[in-house]
Amino acid sequence: MTRIICGVDVASQSLEARVGQQGAADSFPNSSEGIAALEAFCRAHQVELVAMEATGGYEQLAFARLSEQGLPVAILNPRAVRQFAQSMGRLEKTDRIDAGMIAWYAEVKKSPPLCLAPRTQLELRARVTRLRQLTEVRTAQLNQQRLVVNRAVQDGFRQMLAFLAAQIEELEQAIAQLIGADPLWRELNQAFRTIKGVAFRTVARIMAEMPEIGALSNKTISKLAGVAPLANDSGKHQGKRAGRGGRAAVREILFIVASVVGRHEPDFIAFQQRLRAAGKPPKVVRIALAHKLLVRLNAKAREVRQRLTELQPNSMVRPAGSCKAY
Repeated sequence: MTRIICGVDVASQSLEARVGQQGAADSFPNSSEGIAALEAFCRAHQVELVAMEATGGYEQLAFARLSEQGLPVAILNPRAVRQFAQSMGRLEKTDRIDAGMIAWYAEVKKSPPLCLAPRTQLELRARVTRLRQLTEVRTAQLNQQRLVVNRAVQDGFRQMLAFLAAQIEELEQAIAQLIGADPLWRELNQAFRTIKGVAFRTVARIMAEMPEIGALSNKTISKLAGVAPLANDSGKHQGKRAGRGGRAAVREILFIVASVVGRHEPDFIAFQQRLRAAGKPPKVVRIALAHKLLVRLNAKAREVRQRLTELQPNSMVRPAGSCKAY
């Protein structure tokens, strides 16, 4: 039986909604009041799933408010929806047409709803993201400072860098408190840092950006991070296998940390040497090391989850439920 799906085209200021491909449509502000009106619109049309694209954060408030009110919400890849529309010969593009295409794509794809992540997970993700942003700002300021000789401007740089250092320290302490207060995160932190080269910030980034670690197979988690080699064969042709898509933030930290681990862990050193001796390009070696590190982290996380489940058999070890957290 076909679900009643409301597609929502999300913009910074507006939410364009349409039930199915050609059904009832309306536009709402992307605000608390507008989202409440969107919920009423969905209830009035007996909507069973609200589908919207990931838009770099503009969708988060609507997703959270609708989920809190018990409406299932699916978040879709905008590139996949656009490619779907083109494959169906739908080249015309307006917000209302896009909303109908989103609903159609979710229907064909049978897109599942996502769970609203626990508040602690959202808090960790927000603080880790801000820590990354401030670290990048500090790096940029340091690079700019090297080119300045004016004393007054140098004083300004020193004041800015002191402010950034205080903000970064405050965030690191808050993140450490969040991790220390959560039994799963606390155990994962200890397990991950037994790998030489994996530091506190790495652990925080992984737990913030990939809460599913330890709950999925190595193949699935590798695809999720975009470091799994995907087949590219057709007939007698065997193309190069490369990773595509996935979570860029996770992949970025894996590349950085894997290069460090590759200088300290004996099996990583030997693995790297074998690849180089086989004539593998540096990029292939880099991806392979990141993949190996992720598999190692996933195995350690799996052991932690299993141990906690055995110690507390009646507890739910995250991620809980039948849908993935967002």
